[in-house]
Amino acid sequence: MFDLSFYKNKTVLVTGHTGFKGAWLCKILTGAGAKVVGFSLNPPTTPNLFTLSGIEKEIVSIIGDIRDFETLKSVFDKYKPEIVLHLAAQPIVRDSYKEPRYTYDTNVMGTVNILECVRLSSCVKSFLNVTTDKVYFNDEKPSHAFDEDEPLDGYDPYSNSKSCSELVTHSYKKSFFLDGRCAISTARAGNVIGGGDFARDRIIPDCVRALEKGEQIVVRNPYSTRPYQHVLEPLFLYLTIAQKQYEDGAYAGYYNVGPDDCDCVNTGNLVSLFCNAWGNGLAWINKHDGGPHEAAFLKLNNAKIKKVFGWKPRWHIRETVQKIVDWTRVYLEMPEKIPQEMQKEIEEFLSI
Repeated sequence: MFDLSFYKNKTVLVTGHTGFKGAWLCKILTGAGAKVVGFSLNPPTTPNLFTLSGIEKEIVSIIGDIRDFETLKSVFDKYKPEIVLHLAAQPIVRDSYKEPRYTYDTNVMGTVNILECVRLSSCVKSFLNVTTDKVYFNDEKPSHAFDEDEPLDGYDPYSNSKSCSELVTHSYKKSFFLDGRCAISTARAGNVIGGGDFARDRIIPDCVRALEKGEQIVVRNPYSTRPYQHVLEPLFLYLTIAQKQYEDGAYAGYYNVGPDDCDCVNTGNLVSLFCNAWGNGLAWINKHDGGPHEAAFLKLNNAKIKKVFGWKPRWHIRETVQKIVDWTRVYLEMPEKIPQEMQKEIEEFLSI
């Protein structure tokens, strides 16, 4: 059982709070009684979970660019966060091919800026940088699951920028924080899915958009295997890492945050699960669009995080897809009920 009482009355800075994962994270933290300060660009899509959730009324929400060091530093000076969860990023692989410089600027220099603020602030006791499973050098060997000590060398600009973000974090940790005044970790998360993701070029949002339009779902890479997990799985692990290293710096490290092997499925199977759970004859078609390189196979070894924190997944792929379908029905029929649906899912997750 997760113990969220640790976060009561603690000031937590969440970068990227207007995004899909950020909105869910803020919802969990406000429910735990934390004082949440968010720093992010405006929500990246219309519609978006940040607005639907109504979370803005429950936190301090600051619209700003992670590349703007002076504004970011002023937030640290004013609110003095004890815990910093860094989620802000340019997160889309295809967009990184279109805007590589912006991607590196945001994902690398944004990480430098947030760590520099942590370095210059005595208030922060726990820092977590959320990266991605795509940070590893991936030669796409069948069935190979990456360990945390394997080489970092992402292929595309997004993945590579996140590899660089990891290395920046490693350098700052060794150069400035060996005195233990702030515990620092990174979390390399697998593919996160759940209700409220409206991003472009992501398969579950594509399914929801097809539903809204009454169209077949188009799948461009049905045989690509990914480690899929419900959004609440990594979020509660982020909070666990941040708490444990706050209490004992020995927990600080680099962690794969991914599902079990049974939840590493190809995209076609994932969409079939969605169609079957939705019913009403929903179907998908295979239509490759000739886009840029994306890895065909990717899997994480989650043994370390299981051993260190005693963690195991709560919702596997079928339950995860059913939760997404349930959330989507509420969104399409009663969008004003989204805050209650989010709270219901959080409580169901915690009750397991």
